Amino acid sequence: MSELLKGYKGKAKAFLKKNKINVWDIVKIKTDKIDYEGILLPRNEYSSPNYIEIKLENNYNVGIKASSVKHIQKVGEREAIYKIPEKKFPNNKNLPDLKLLGTGGTVASRLDYTTGAVIPSFTPGELYSSVPELAEICNLETEIVFEILSENMRPEYWQQLAKKIEAAVNSGKQGIIIGHGTDTMGFTAAALSFMLKDLSVPVVLVGSQRSSDRPSSDAALNLINSAVVASSDIAEVVVCMLGSSDHDYGLVHRGTLVRKMHSSVRNTFRTIDDIPLGMVKNRKTTLFHSDYRKRSEQETKAYSDFEAKVALIYSYPGMKNDLIDFYVDKNYKGLVLAGTGLGHVSTEVYDSIERALQEDIIVLMTTQTLHGFVGMNVYSTGRELLNLGVVPGNNMLPEVGYVKLGWLLGQFDDQNEIIRLLQTNLVGEIIDREIPIAFNYNMDDLLEKGNLDKLDL
Repeated sequence: MSELLKGYKGKAKAFLKKNKINVWDIVKIKTDKIDYEGILLPRNEYSSPNYIEIKLENNYNVGIKASSVKHIQKVGEREAIYKIPEKKFPNNKNLPDLKLLGTGGTVASRLDYTTGAVIPSFTPGELYSSVPELAEICNLETEIVFEILSENMRPEYWQQLAKKIEAAVNSGKQGIIIGHGTDTMGFTAAALSFMLKDLSVPVVLVGSQRSSDRPSSDAALNLINSAVVASSDIAEVVVCMLGSSDHDYGLVHRGTLVRKMHSSVRNTFRTIDDIPLGMVKNRKTTLFHSDYRKRSEQETKAYSDFEAKVALIYSYPGMKNDLIDFYVDKNYKGLVLAGTGLGHVSTEVYDSIERALQEDIIVLMTTQTLHGFVGMNVYSTGRELLNLGVVPGNNMLPEVGYVKLGWLLGQFDDQNEIIRLLQTNLVGEIIDREIPIAFNYNMDDLLEKGNLDKLDL
């Protein structure tokens, strides 16, 4: 009976057993407020013991509190099959050879309801069955590098990815796609931007906000758009995700200026302090900037050494010295502060900041407002921090500052050189000025009004 009610426990399991209902049964349920019909799904081991879960006809899942069910009736059976049929991915000598590296996430996967995890759809044949349009854009080779939730991403994984990309590009691959969970995609995009600063082909990070079993999934279109961008003449690390909830185009974001800005909407990724590098629509890439690195024949080299002992600390009211002292005591090499406003922290933590600097720990200031620049010469607090030796981070996002400092500490021993390079634009992370329309831009409005053509970019 345990397999017949896999994942169920407590009141929900007792209720289903009493009514002789098993997983994969099609059921009609009457509750206090609404009636449902759908397939009873397995649950994962961490699910609440008081709920049953069904998949509705529209493919959405709903959890129903067992105690609210007045009547349940089995009306059929339909077990889900998650094996994706394979079709041979065709080879076309006139199309570019791309490689897709998988790290996890839902963009190239199907949901496994038994475990709550995703099943990779990752051989070329599986992807061809799932997204046949890919074969009209490229020849595709795939490799699963690791299968992790993106919140479990670590610097050593960035290093592995950089080396994989170096090998693939230098063996003749003309573009790289990286399937990645969206939560930390911005961190990985920044890390690879620095590690692959001499890149010769496009490296495109792509994910999806909604899994491919859902009717509103963005997975297929994001994959198609990423293949188009990976075939373009951009030789940078970029993120390619939906630009509109209408699923009509994708946006191309520079890897050091991009951030996930909403927990669930499909067009969640935004370029900060600038407009996106470009867009992809109807399998055509249009670039809004001319100052991008172009595809070339030069060798790609991965500079992947990274100092992991760097911390990112958000300033907050009531922050005490012991927080920063903790990292000093643990022999950290760098601290990135996400300060308030123009780059401020409480004067109450000056002692620990000064101690960190005396221990030759580099302290970089960014702003938690995300938009705008650090301006530490404006108010007395900023000037005092500058006098202590805190390095202003210009417009760098806090996570980009974290990645850049860790990368520079891995590359150089000379602290003065590291401080100089922190304030130098290396791969598009520092801009000269914030474009006025960049704050909360509405891409649809900009496209409709033609403002993008009038910008001096």
